[in-house]
Amino acid sequence: MIPLARRELVRRVVRPSLVRQYASKEPNPQLGDYPELPNVSAQYRNPLGWQDKLLRRNFGDTLHHHEEINSMWGPDIPVTPPHIALRQFGIAAGCFVAAGLFIRAFLVPDRPAIPREYPFNGLETELGGHKANPEAESSDE
Repeated sequence: MIPLARRELVRRVVRPSLVRQYASKEPNPQLGDYPELPNVSAQYRNPLGWQDKLLRRNFGDTLHHHEEINSMWGPDIPVTPPHIALRQFGIAAGCFVAAGLFIRAFLVPDRPAIPREYPFNGLETELGGHKANPEAESSDE
């Protein structure tokens, strides 16, 4: 049996995200005479009292038609709702960015030397820069 708090979590988190809710409550025509079982993950079952303790089911039980999703080997059911998890991730990422900006602004020392400055626009004419060789610019086009 699923505890009451877990049942509420199943109703709020698992059902809306894993089961497509249709407007009508008609039985699924693709199932035929196969029983429609509740869509609850085996991860919410009590681990004690089963014949197969690994899969948390008794031998000979009817399998759910989505057994690959609802079994113990299916995707883990998140304990935290998605909007809270996204908020927590945003807070963590913001803390990393704030720490990086703080380190860059306050903990990185200034340069110990003044950058070298050259006359004549950084020795552009002496070293053959763009303005010294206007023919080189026209030949690239």
